[in-house]
Amino acid sequence: MTPNPTPGALRATSRRSLLAAVFAAPLAATALSACGGSSGPGQTGGEGGGGAGGGATIWYLTGDPKESIRDAYVEAFNESSDGPDLTPTAFQNDAYKTKIRTAVGAGQAPTIIYGWGGGGMRDFARAGQIEPLTAWLDENPQVRDRLLESTWAAATVDGEVYAMPNETVQPIVFFYNKRLFEQVGAQPPQTWDDLIGLVGTFKDAGIAPISLAGQSRWTTMMWLEFLFDRVGGPELFQSIYDGQPEAWSNPDSLRALTMAQDLVRAGGFVDGFNSIVADQNADQALLYTDRAAMMLHGTWTYGAMKADGGDFVTGGNLGYANFPTVTGGKGDPGNSLGNPAQYFYLSATASEEDKEVARTFFAEGLMTDEVIDAFITEAGEVPVVTGIEDRFSLSDDQEWMQFVYDVVSEAPSFQQSWDQALSPEAAEELLTNIEQLFQLAITPEQFAANMNAVLDS
Repeated sequence: MTPNPTPGALRATSRRSLLAAVFAAPLAATALSACGGSSGPGQTGGEGGGGAGGGATIWYLTGDPKESIRDAYVEAFNESSDGPDLTPTAFQNDAYKTKIRTAVGAGQAPTIIYGWGGGGMRDFARAGQIEPLTAWLDENPQVRDRLLESTWAAATVDGEVYAMPNETVQPIVFFYNKRLFEQVGAQPPQTWDDLIGLVGTFKDAGIAPISLAGQSRWTTMMWLEFLFDRVGGPELFQSIYDGQPEAWSNPDSLRALTMAQDLVRAGGFVDGFNSIVADQNADQALLYTDRAAMMLHGTWTYGAMKADGGDFVTGGNLGYANFPTVTGGKGDPGNSLGNPAQYFYLSATASEEDKEVARTFFAEGLMTDEVIDAFITEAGEVPVVTGIEDRFSLSDDQEWMQFVYDVVSEAPSFQQSWDQALSPEAAEELLTNIEQLFQLAITPEQFAANMNAVLDS
């Protein structure tokens, strides 16, 4: 993550003029972590929680350019709405995760809660702490229909929708350095066997085959996520998510775990990968400075590589593709994974008046035309809205955005990142075992046994 200063409060006279003024600012390229951006501690707006009275409130994260876009769309909604205002508060990413769980547990949550869907949301939903939105969406089908279908799975618990998808989609993609591939006379890998073959090719040329910031752990998790999908299909992780006994010991699971260690043993990753941290963008730098040939990472890294990599991106030297196929695997080669959206939940403890403000905001204040354009031109990311291909021409990165949109909109399955899909406790145990697996400190069978114990707990 790249820290960014927190901007001051924004003011304007109308919805369109406010957005135009805010979004005219130059893009601040930001490398975001797997679960969103962060900044130094900073807050805007009020501190009131939905359960504490005082009007409708919304909490979200700091970190530009997205924080400025969030500030702007709340201000624009307040300016255009005839009802009560919505009061925002912004928190640094790590501090927010603790703050929101404490506030929800104490019945002092904001009216609108920023989140990532998946396991954390499931805990809130099953505890009755957030409001189901299914009936409201059924009454307002136009709200649901304009968002990408892939965004709704992570918003759903036990058949009920509990979250409003918003902002941008961030799949994990396979990046490669075209200069280095041309140097060794190779083509991007289409299959896992191709990838293993390229390891030797690049090592012989004195080039690290794959950049990986292993100390951050969630970056390493991306490799397992795709291997599980390509080997066993999306049903493999679904069985884990559903808590089926011994799910981690499925033969397809063990095969994927073994393949991951095969890549480590072959020297596929840059030397010392377990000491490299993603927060400092060192893994990206290895790719754009020609020291590593390939990298598996989230689409949020594109903007940072463009900003920091000289002419690496603008000169057409960055290649990108979906993950290679696995021979004999059950997963569709079009499947993808990552962050399907960001999410807003509605606090169950909010007053009915404040809930109505929130629902109106969900319908009228989120993902307006101005906000869609801002995410494209200022954040450099693809919004979670259908039928926006013609808007990509607003960006210098039209080809990249079309690629991302096609990957997501055409994917037979788009799986949420594991550390978001699982409960926070299970996710931490998962990351610990992934680190040990890629250090070759435990076997696939030991990994499976350790994680099966989490399912049973």
